[in-house]
Amino acid sequence: MATTSYGIVHFFPGGTQAQYLASMAAVHPGEGQLPEGQTFHAGGASAGGWTILAVHESKESWEKFRDDILLPRMQAGIEGGFTTAPEETVVDLYTVLPGR
Repeated sequence: MATTSYGIVHFFPGGTQAQYLASMAAVHPGEGQLPEGQTFHAGGASAGGWTILAVHESKESWEKFRDDILLPRMQAGIEGGFTTAPEETVVDLYTVLPGR
């Protein structure tokens, strides 16, 4: 089934779990809570750094979160957080399972 969901993959070369936790605390509304419009979030260690996978309801939802929350807070500096911009891959998702 087709969906308008929008996926984002962020890879932080050299990123660590401690940086991830600090960054998430600064950009998410609370522990275990997702920002408005985000339907899925996962993060974990990967070869050479840390990878975050997020799914938003739409490209517009992602852009609002990115422009209003994520970029301003990262550009201001997050104590203990990631220190460089991520390598970003976006995916115009066709299928998200389980369906909603």
